[in-house]
Amino acid sequence: MIVATLPAPGATTAPLPAWTIVALITIGLLVDQHVPVWGQDAVSLATWTILLYWLAQSTPETRNSMMLCVAYATAGEIFLSLGWGLYEYRLNNIPLFVPPAHALVFVLGIAICKRMPDSIIWAVPLAAAPPVIALAWIGADTMGLILYALLLLCIVFSNGRKLYAVMFMLSLGLEIYGTAIGNWVWLHDVPVTGWTTMNPPLAAGTFYCMLDMLVVTTMNAVRRRRKMALESAALKTT
Repeated sequence: MIVATLPAPGATTAPLPAWTIVALITIGLLVDQHVPVWGQDAVSLATWTILLYWLAQSTPETRNSMMLCVAYATAGEIFLSLGWGLYEYRLNNIPLFVPPAHALVFVLGIAICKRMPDSIIWAVPLAAAPPVIALAWIGADTMGLILYALLLLCIVFSNGRKLYAVMFMLSLGLEIYGTAIGNWVWLHDVPVTGWTTMNPPLAAGTFYCMLDMLVVTTMNAVRRRRKMALESAALKTT
């Protein structure tokens, strides 16, 4: 899981404290929204600078994990926003600060995860179940049931259960903040499917969990291939 490969802010290997990421997101989204000419470019430059600084101070495995996170986040944004049309950004584009921000949000989530009790693993999905079911029942957010089911699969079949629970809540807070100030908006009628959703969806954090699982799966596959190559090389030398 990512929690085993990414250093947490505040640890001895962390180049930046967690509050730096919080400040970047909080202030950056405000600048993007209220400074129309150069605001988005400035936020993108600051986000990439912080991420690149972090990568330069990180171990190779951490660096690979975060680069994968950025790559998958970019592909996901293109598919979900420009392709599927689940949500739209203010300028009808994908801001350049969004993909690196995904990696930084995961770093923040890991830092929070280390300080949370194990009880959060099931406390979060249990607390989310009643509103998810109620919103689907009245037709306000039928996509929420699908996302909630995917969240349960992530928690049941992964070792990163606590991280998923933390990311579910952290990303919900981020979604509420971003949509409230107008950086992006989720469309009520989900294209193609006939589902409905809210602005933001209560279970939007599931998308972050799926991103996590993609990175985990890829890193595990790389480790297995590397191990097999080393074992094969050892056999050839004996």
